[in-house]
Amino acid sequence: MPHYGFGLFMCRNNSPYSSTAIGAMEVDDIISYHDLVTEEKAALQKGMNFGVGKKYSVFLMSLRENAPYADALDPATGMLTFEGHDEPQRRGGPNPKEVDQPLMTPRGSGTENGKFFRAAMDFKSGLRAKPELIKVYEKISRGIWSYKGFFELIDANIVSNGKRKVFKFSLKPVEKKSFGRVVDLPHNRLIPTTVKVEVWRRDGGQCVQCGSKKNLHFDHDIPFSKGGSSLTAANVRLLCAKHNLEKSDKILSVAPWLFASAAAASHIHKLPG
Repeated sequence: MPHYGFGLFMCRNNSPYSSTAIGAMEVDDIISYHDLVTEEKAALQKGMNFGVGKKYSVFLMSLRENAPYADALDPATGMLTFEGHDEPQRRGGPNPKEVDQPLMTPRGSGTENGKFFRAAMDFKSGLRAKPELIKVYEKISRGIWSYKGFFELIDANIVSNGKRKVFKFSLKPVEKKSFGRVVDLPHNRLIPTTVKVEVWRRDGGQCVQCGSKKNLHFDHDIPFSKGGSSLTAANVRLLCAKHNLEKSDKILSVAPWLFASAAAASHIHKLPG
């Protein structure tokens, strides 16, 4: 099993990076493994967890240098390619990195790869009406994770990486709305992992306003809704919950004045003169 740096937070709830917003987690929140476990009510020791949330599954991904699997995010489409995971090393067995990733276990049951592969094939063939919904968390640094949001599993393939055959799962970013509705998410809304890692290092893992290491969030300096980019570190920064909320309050308080000014300007423009 690959090492995801879980141990640092497995028995702790007082991490300096702990979030207090469990149950109300938002996309781009920065969390510890303890937060992740509390949110999912499961000790996610594996990177692939089929049906762990009953109505959804969970992937743990990493795009960091020397990551154990070749995950990839296409910035042009927002599509996530998630590589299948190896089975654990068995006594007397071959190195899992030197053999094809298996569809079935020696006992004949489906591996995690097999479960997700079948779900994707069933959706493509029409045997299931909706694709498997997958909640994705991404690794930012040792023991540090970020909630990436929901994706739909729309395809899967078994491909050769030049040395062996591995699974490649294709996921589309979506947004989960009230009453279980799922809608497509604009691809340029997602902050690429490479940008998050750069921002984390640049801002020293703390709020740029007060230096707090609690309840952190990847924040758009210019809001995405106002045209701010998600694709460059220049427009992304670390903010704690307090300063993120203060920023939101300022935007809401300024908005009515902007609308009023715009309306007045439009009215004056229309006056005969």
